[in-house]
Amino acid sequence: MSQTSIERLREYLAQLPPQAQALLMREFERALERGQDTAVATLVLEQLRKIVRKSEADEAPPPRTDDLSRLLFQALEPFLIEAGVPLRVGQIRRTSLQPIWQWLGRDGAPDKVNEFEAALARMPADNAGQVEALAQKLQAVAADAIFELTGPGGGDKSRALARVGPPNVIEDLYSIGAVLQVREAIASLNEKLPRTLRAFGDSQIASVTSALNIPVLQTPQMLPFALSIVVQRMTAPWQIIRLAIKIAASDDEIRVAATPYGAAVTIALHDLSCVAAALRMDIKRGHFDNVAGNLKALHDGVRGLRTELDLRNDSAWGKQLTSIRADISNALQSEIDSVPGRVRRILRQRPEKDIPPGARIDSTEVEETAALIDFVATCRNYASELAINEVTLRTYSDLQQYVERSTEQLVQSLRAADHKVRTYRQQQVQAAIRFCQVLFGDDYASLMSRAAENAATGERKSSRAG
Repeated sequence: MSQTSIERLREYLAQLPPQAQALLMREFERALERGQDTAVATLVLEQLRKIVRKSEADEAPPPRTDDLSRLLFQALEPFLIEAGVPLRVGQIRRTSLQPIWQWLGRDGAPDKVNEFEAALARMPADNAGQVEALAQKLQAVAADAIFELTGPGGGDKSRALARVGPPNVIEDLYSIGAVLQVREAIASLNEKLPRTLRAFGDSQIASVTSALNIPVLQTPQMLPFALSIVVQRMTAPWQIIRLAIKIAASDDEIRVAATPYGAAVTIALHDLSCVAAALRMDIKRGHFDNVAGNLKALHDGVRGLRTELDLRNDSAWGKQLTSIRADISNALQSEIDSVPGRVRRILRQRPEKDIPPGARIDSTEVEETAALIDFVATCRNYASELAINEVTLRTYSDLQQYVERSTEQLVQSLRAADHKVRTYRQQQVQAAIRFCQVLFGDDYASLMSRAAENAATGERKSSRAG
């Protein structure tokens, strides 16, 4: 093709709306994958990519309204979980979306998908109303295709289901169809619920119960999804069990489990288990920024389930709660037990002959140890409910006694420290004062800091006087 023809092609492609350009790119990419019209496809793709790159360089990228799969699955967003997170009722794996989208375009409703794709390409970029209407039609088509595949009927459907994806995708398939089918009811529930539920007393329970009173959301399949939306609005998610207790008119777990709202207890237990797993991972990685918040959530949740529900120790719910407490206790106890040893390694007053020249204390290790001391202090607030009361109180008391005694001894050691080890002793004192700040507060730390300055100054004056 001549240079003039290429320029005309580029001018034509540049005049197309962004959606049409994207549609053309996808179609020519598919042609290349099939090995069809490779020369033409390669040429057009090259020109389109140049135009798109230039457009992106000139202005901010346009909204991704051209992504049909994103439009289709936007109603599922509140229920999606990422890879590696355990699944519970009322949730869908995000990784299942792409295989299901591919199945719809290949087997489920290929004609409709192509039709919607072409319709979207013709729409003006700023027509949000038409885009939303198109998305709703596509969601209805997808739900029908899913129910046709998963519903009762003749013939062997196992082979057709296998074409959708692996077992975990098939497991999510019906839930995705069910949510897409009742998307309007879910939207209505979202509008009726308060943005934030900071408390969940009788008035809030009555308001949420009224909002949930939508027949299509009361089915065993959909109620967990509706409850998941409620949980996301709550500052204390474990309190969702109060809804189940209210519906059952009893705190007896058997009566609660006999109602569809028993799913609320399942959700609360699962979410507590996930918080416990996140806490264990943070501790393992030495990340203590979120520990206080997770400890409070676990403490309040465990106490709430134990006091507001009459759980039997040998029931499924009772065993799950016991397991959560045991996991938390084991994770916390092993970390708490390690803290005194780390403090002693830093503050131990070794003989001067055992301190090598140029010895230093790692400031990063000091801060990590201070964070661990603060972690033990935080655990004290929640120790009883999390079954770590004895080890936490004993460790914290030992830390206070050891750090107080060691700080005083180290300050005194500055008065007679040999110049070869003075820097190391001063670093030990600084570490001890940092630990005092965590254990006893800023006032005590300031007092010990002044004592250390006086000790060092007195030692220098004494040396000059001699």
